[in-house]
Amino acid sequence: MKFNNILALSCAVVTTTVSAFTIPNNNNPAAIFDRTTSIVLEASRAAQKKKSRLEWCRKRGFDNEGNRIPPEDGTTTAATAESAAILKNSDDLEYVKLVSANGSSAEVYLFGGVVTSYKDAEGTEFIAVRPDAKMDGSKPISGGLSHCWPQFGPGEIQQHGFARNVNWSVDESSTKDSVVLQMTPSDYTKEIWDKPFACKYKINIKDDRLDTEMIVDNTGSEAWAFQAALHSYFKVSSLDKLEIAGSFKGKEFLNKMVGDEGEMQTEERDSITITEEYDRVYKGVNDPVLKDSGTGKNLSVLNTEGWEDTVLWNPFGSEAMGYNNFVCVESVKFDSVSLEGGKSWTGKMTLQPSKNE
Repeated sequence: MKFNNILALSCAVVTTTVSAFTIPNNNNPAAIFDRTTSIVLEASRAAQKKKSRLEWCRKRGFDNEGNRIPPEDGTTTAATAESAAILKNSDDLEYVKLVSANGSSAEVYLFGGVVTSYKDAEGTEFIAVRPDAKMDGSKPISGGLSHCWPQFGPGEIQQHGFARNVNWSVDESSTKDSVVLQMTPSDYTKEIWDKPFACKYKINIKDDRLDTEMIVDNTGSEAWAFQAALHSYFKVSSLDKLEIAGSFKGKEFLNKMVGDEGEMQTEERDSITITEEYDRVYKGVNDPVLKDSGTGKNLSVLNTEGWEDTVLWNPFGSEAMGYNNFVCVESVKFDSVSLEGGKSWTGKMTLQPSKNE
């Protein structure tokens, strides 16, 4: 199915009405008030989401019935012909599919703003989603290039922050081979972390690579601090066919599997192999290369800006998680960033496949 046909269908679906809400009898006036307030808020959010989607469709040349709006001069513009398509999975969770000129592709879910698939032109998949992942929005997707923001790991707020379990919106500048997602404060995020912010996540599929860019803006006047990471799951043929190269040798790392608080150790290997459960933080290493002899391909994780550190994680032995067919090689800004009012921080990461030498 062509992108434009899918986009038209997506726009037509937006107009579907929602059934009326009913409130059961309840002798407690306060309970009725709370339930009514919840319903009004939910209905309001649904209306706002519908309005936003209709505006998104119209800017791409479709009306609220999914019909193309012809340009005044009778021509077809790039904006209407080259737009990214919003699709739905079997659980009605929305995602965008991007395709390059040579057939390389990527899939990006709006829930969590997470890239869940990247395939080269030969069809080799480089990103993993765990077999136990929930793909219905009930919890963060276990897999993909998952956001940890504004916190990485445990801390003052929930584990890994909230960016991975909220819906991101699609920016109007998106095309068939690139998408820009946005996340701004909501009632939900304010209850967790009440700071003025705006995040953009740009994903661009090229013939030979996948480019990503995370932009964090402090939209207020006072400074606040954050951590950030891409909790990246990469698919491998099997762990015994994988080695991870990079500037690891001689670097100190935190082995979080030792003791209650971990232990600082020094890496003596030129390349890493996974033969046990891993949770290791390599500060100052940001050039990992996954070499998979099973596929005959390498994947370079090119952290060109912002991402300074690497975390290696694997739940070795967990069949439920599918441990033998993925490894997390995470792009991280481990030290807290203090962002002044009106300033921005950027993290750029590119995935570039190549043949094994």
